[in-house]
Order: sequence, then C-alpha cells, then structure tokens
Amino acid sequence: MSQIPMNRRAALKILGAGGLYLPFGIRTSTAAPSETVRHVSFGAAGMGWSDISSLSASPHFKLVAVADVDLGRVGDVKKRFPDAKIYQDWRELLDKEKGIDSANISTPDHMHAPISTATMQRGINVYTQKPLTQTIYEARQLTKLAEEKKLVTQMGIQIHSHPVHKQVVAIIQDGAIGKVKEAHSWSGKSWGDRNPRPNRTDPVPKDFDWNGWLGVAQDRPFLRGYYHPGEWRKRLDFGTGTFGDMGCHILDPVFTALALITPVAVTSTGEVPNADSWGLDTQVRYDFAQTPHTTEKPVLHWYNGHRRPPEEIAKLIAPHTMSDQGSIYIGTKGVLYSPYIDQPVLLPAEQFKDYKRPTPRGDDHYVQFINAVRGEEKTSAPFSYAGPLTESVLLGCLSTRFPKQKLEWDAAAMKVTNVEDANHFVRKKYRENW
Repeated sequence: MSQIPMNRRAALKILGAGGLYLPFGIRTSTAAPSETVRHVSFGAAGMGWSDISSLSASPHFKLVAVADVDLGRVGDVKKRFPDAKIYQDWRELLDKEKGIDSANISTPDHMHAPISTATMQRGINVYTQKPLTQTIYEARQLTKLAEEKKLVTQMGIQIHSHPVHKQVVAIIQDGAIGKVKEAHSWSGKSWGDRNPRPNRTDPVPKDFDWNGWLGVAQDRPFLRGYYHPGEWRKRLDFGTGTFGDMGCHILDPVFTALALITPVAVTSTGEVPNADSWGLDTQVRYDFAQTPHTTEKPVLHWYNGHRRPPEEIAKLIAPHTMSDQGSIYIGTKGVLYSPYIDQPVLLPAEQFKDYKRPTPRGDDHYVQFINAVRGEEKTSAPFSYAGPLTESVLLGCLSTRFPKQKLEWDAAAMKVTNVEDANHFVRKKYRENW
C-alpha cells in the first residue's frame, strides 16, 4: 500500500468519528468537457467491471484510471482499456489523477461512504452502487454533501430507469387500484449465514491488499472464501445482507409509486443475525404516514430468504404464483402484482380488461449519468432520492437485531426513540490508523 500523509488519514475518518470533513485540494465542480467525460472507477472486477462496461455505452466516456485492492482481478480492464492507469490504493488515485469529472464507487458496502465522500469532496460527480452506504448516518451525510457541492449523483439502482418500473409507478399514481393500504415485497436471495466465523487464519493471496480491503472495518484475520470476492454481502461488518442488497432495488418502485419518504416505525419478526453474519430469512414491517397515493396508515412488509407473504395475500394474485422476487400492492379498488423486472398484473383481471395502461419510455441509467455530468439531463436516482431510500432500507436491516420490538423512528433526529440500544447501529466507528 502507498504511504498516505497523516493529515489525509485523519481526514478520512470523518464519517466514523464526526461530521463531514474538508480534505486536501478541494476544487469546485465544473462542467465536463463538451465531448469527453474523464472517469475513474473504484473497483475493477465484479460490480466494478459491470458498471464500467455499462457506463462505457456512452460515446463520451473515457476511463482514465481504476483502483482495486486485488490486482489479480484487473485483467478485463487492462485488456479493454489499455491506457487506463491501475492503482491498488484508491487514495493514491485521488492524489495523483487530476481533471477527473466522474467516478463510480463499486466496492463492498462498507467502503461506499468513505470513498464517495473523499471523491465528492474533490468536486467529482459520483455513481455509487446500492445500497448507497452501510449505515443510516453515512447515507444522511452523503445526501447533505451532494447538495452542498451541487454535484451530479446517481445510485446504482438501474431498475429505476426500466420501463417496467416506470409503468408500475404510473399505474399506481394513475389511481388504477385506488389508494394503496399495504404493499408486500420480497426477494428469494439468501445473503446471510447461520454458521459462526471459522476459527482459522489463511495466507493472504499475492497481489491482494487485505488491509486496504478492510478499509474502515476493524482488523481481523484473512479467511479465504469467507469475505472476498463476494461473500462479504453476508457479513455484518461489510455488507447489508439480502435486505440491503436487494431492498434498494425491489422497494425502489414501491417508494417512488407511493411517494414514501421515511417510516415512523419498523418491526422485525424474522431471523436474527449472529455475531458475524446477517440472518437468512428476514421479515420486517414498516409503518408510514399517509401520502397522496396511500390510505391513512399505509404498511409495507418485506420478506427474504424462504419468507413470503401469507396465504391470504398470495390468493389475491391467483391464478398467478409469486415469482422469486417482486411486490404486491393492495389498493382500495384492486391489486397490482409486480414480478421483479417483469410486466405488472392488475387484478381482478375482468375489472381491468378495458384499462389503458400507461406506457412510459425507459432510459439507460448509466448513460443518463454521463449525460447529466455533461449538463445534458438530470439523473433519476440522485442522492436526494437515493439517500432517504437507503436510510429506510437500512433501518429495516437494523431492526432485525431487535426482533419483535417495534422501533419508533424519528427521522429528523436520526434516532430510535423507544429502544436506546438500537441507536448504537445508526452509525459505526471506523478503524483507527487504517
């Protein structure tokens, strides 16, 4: 790892220890060159490579550099973008690369906030993967910083720009099923683990910076296959489980369609995390205040793993069966069943046989970001929207640590008002001297 000056190390601890920091060489955000957007990526493989590939669909995209702690996984970047510089330390990239217009942050969840914050403080526009952050506090800080710096931001919830997503939103807001009184959303994924952490230490692979991968997380032994490259999603200190991973996708159209902002209470009745990993079978209830598209006290239910909506809800979509992921909206005039990234179904079918569906046009979520950096359009999932959405999803994750306790949430104070211990998980303490 390169040696980073101590004043920068101190600055990069802000989100874990205090307010937003104002580090090194801040520049004001300026418009990108008219033809070329100079871009860097934090992450070269996995989701990083996927984001680079998708962003490169814009003819104005130029990949200048990437940073990845695992130099054994940068082969695709070297082959397709031979002129791009390769760094192992993301801080070194920010120190050395000048004139950067945009960046994607496609790392494990625990590093989204530190890297996004340092990048935004440089005046660089950011595309950050979902969930936006790993803690509620971090999401609130990134939302504030994006507004203060007037930057172009986008969260990586590409379904938000999909025509199916837009159609669900349009149908609900058209009033087709009346005011929505409850919604049920689920994912069949299983990003969790009931087993304890293995009691061993494995040798760190060549070209892999384990300390850099840990970043702000507390030190621990390297375990082959337990964290890197993908199993980190299961672990409390690095990921957010199935809920955080898929909740930002699947609940996105629910929040948009119903104009939900923040819950007033949340209750978990599903599996509890163990000392190291998220639970597998999650079930959470949210209570919200009324919006223009809901009844007086709307309720949202989330399920993942083997959990699903109860039989009485499943009967409402007969003869259809529940897909592996999706949502059911129950309104005062009907039901909308929305399989994940598939055509929504209005029920009962006979009632809606003459209904003329809205047919909104989809957008390329990634190219939209590059165009917005160039000043040509606006992003559809900026941090002003993605931040509150992430906060709500993460509040659901937090609630799984306190089973069968209704957590009353004061969003303005960013505090659970009735269970003080829950507030220990609203933010996290960053590792010293990393």
